[in-house]
Amino acid sequence: MNAESDGRHGTAETGPQVATGGDAPKKEPVWGSRAPRFIKRSRPLHLSWQVGVFIVGLGVVGLGVILLPLPGPGWLVIFAGMAIWATEFVWAQLVLAWTKRKVTEAAHRALDPRVRRRNLILTTIAVVICAVAVSAYVWKFGVVMPWKIEQ
Repeated sequence: MNAESDGRHGTAETGPQVATGGDAPKKEPVWGSRAPRFIKRSRPLHLSWQVGVFIVGLGVVGLGVILLPLPGPGWLVIFAGMAIWATEFVWAQLVLAWTKRKVTEAAHRALDPRVRRRNLILTTIAVVICAVAVSAYVWKFGVVMPWKIEQ
């Protein structure tokens, strides 16, 4: 089964070059399995490969979900599991493409000078409010360590 017979374009390594109007050509994404060719030739072997990739990806995503409330890189591990799934499943490739697009858009918005100035002002206001609240608490109750509280 080659790229032409299953409806995909290009090769798994690069994909065809598409002119984007700029100097650098843009690579078109290749959807579908990135399993080695000898695995794709055999239907039972390819199905076993997909089951294995799914189980490994599920384990990594599960670990990421467990790490979400714990101190650790939960979301990073979840996206790593999605990347594992994306080597074999089109739905995971589409989710990762959407996520990359949204992260890129958010990064561009965050680098906008007006947004940065607004965020700096809001952060300064929040720090001042927290400092006033802590000062009022210390003025009212003093500094009492929890282990020295007397009944």
